[in-house]
Amino acid sequence: MVWVGTHFVFSSGERPLVKISVITVTYNAADTLRDTLLSVAQQQGVEVEHIVVDGGSTDQTKEVIGKNGKHVARFISEPDRGIYDAMNKGIGASTGEVIGFLNADDFYAHSHVLQKVLTIMSDAGTDACYADLVYVDRQDTSRLVRYWKSRPYKAGLCRKGWLPAHPTFFVRRKVYEKWGGFDLEFPRQADFEMALRLFDVHQIRSVYVPEVWVRMRTGGLSNNSVAGVIRGNIEAYRACRKNGVQVTPFFVVRKVLSRVPQFLTRPPMHFGSSDNATNRQM
Repeated sequence: MVWVGTHFVFSSGERPLVKISVITVTYNAADTLRDTLLSVAQQQGVEVEHIVVDGGSTDQTKEVIGKNGKHVARFISEPDRGIYDAMNKGIGASTGEVIGFLNADDFYAHSHVLQKVLTIMSDAGTDACYADLVYVDRQDTSRLVRYWKSRPYKAGLCRKGWLPAHPTFFVRRKVYEKWGGFDLEFPRQADFEMALRLFDVHQIRSVYVPEVWVRMRTGGLSNNSVAGVIRGNIEAYRACRKNGVQVTPFFVVRKVLSRVPQFLTRPPMHFGSSDNATNRQM
């Protein structure tokens, strides 16, 4: 597969993928879930299996799905042990060769995100891909709050506090089957532990796309308070130790400081709609 102008061209013998599974985890988020559902339904040029895993919501979640989720392949609603337990349920229920997550506060930046994922992941040598993300105001989603610009992975990057923006992270099913799902020992930082385990420990092969793929509303579990940030980063430190990655307590400080540029930089004016080339790292 090679990049030509604004698109990829398949080399002979390469097989395009058939299906991408997108898992949406939600709990009492009826006020924002509609945007998420429509965002997935509007994706073009790809077969999508959208799975919604609800923790037994008591709001209007079922009504929102009934009205806006005609494309949803499977709706699971039952109590769980937290967001990462729900994500593991979604992985188990999915059938796509590539799996991604889009939570109930998030929505895709444009209608061709999954088409780009499909093209990139049609290269059998690629285990995962990811891109950039912007945080937006919870009420006014046109107002930018923070810009999570990622970078191509280099060996040892996660132990310095790096991880890809999770809603932009798409992983081949066989990676989860081989290396496992989310570790529920880390209720705030299982996404970091997963990244550390897959990238630094098992050295999966990935592609970074320098483009905004997801808009995320502010107010998530790990960034909703100073105390939450501190607890989350202590969990990340423990995740390093559990995976045999040697870090000092200064790791926590460095991880917090690495987020500062996200509040000071802004994406290009055309963010969310560009057709930039990708940067590959093996």
